[in-house]
Order: sequence, then structure tokens, then C-alpha cells
Amino acid sequence: MEDLSFQHRVRARADGTRQSALVGVVASGNLEVLVERVLPDEQCAVEIRTAAVGFGEVWTAVIDDFVERFSPGGLKFSINDGGARPDTVSLRLAQAVRLIVEKGR
Repeated sequence: MEDLSFQHRVRARADGTRQSALVGVVASGNLEVLVERVLPDEQCAVEIRTAAVGFGEVWTAVIDDFVERFSPGGLKFSINDGGARPDTVSLRLAQAVRLIVEKGR
């Protein structure tokens, strides 16, 4: 297992009022993403736990692209990875943001 951690300063706070959201499922070729609104507005954190050791550069590129596109300020993402491809990671992160920006609890 490998644990990776990313911290970013972002342009803007993520919209919405929902405090947390969960998407995906830990399975072969997939991943689970928990997103929580727990950080200051100008920060974003991504914590990853993966069995696919040695892909830090790929994760860095995917997370950097995601943060640039979505500016998810105030959000902490916890990822449990089951060997997902980069396009699946991007999809799940986008789904998590979409859910948390909806009006909700």
C-alpha cells in the first residue's frame, strides 16, 4: 500500500452548502472518494491510499489538473483506490465536487 498526500492553494471556495459527499466504490479498477468541507476557503487537500505503488507522478498530474479545473477551495478529498485509471480518477473527483456543491445538509 502507498499513501500519498497533496496540498494546494486554490483560486476560490467551492460553491454549495453540503458538508460531505461520497462517490464510487473500492473495487478493481475503481475508487471511492469522500469529500468534506473542512478546510479554509483557499486550501484543498487530497489524501490517497492505493495498492498501486509507484504511480506518484501520475497521481500528481491528475490531481494538479483537477485542482486547476475545479478550484475546490475548502475541500478535503480522501481516496481509497482499487487500481483506477487516471480517467476514472478524474471522473470520480468531478462527481464528488458536483455532489458537494448541490444544496444539501
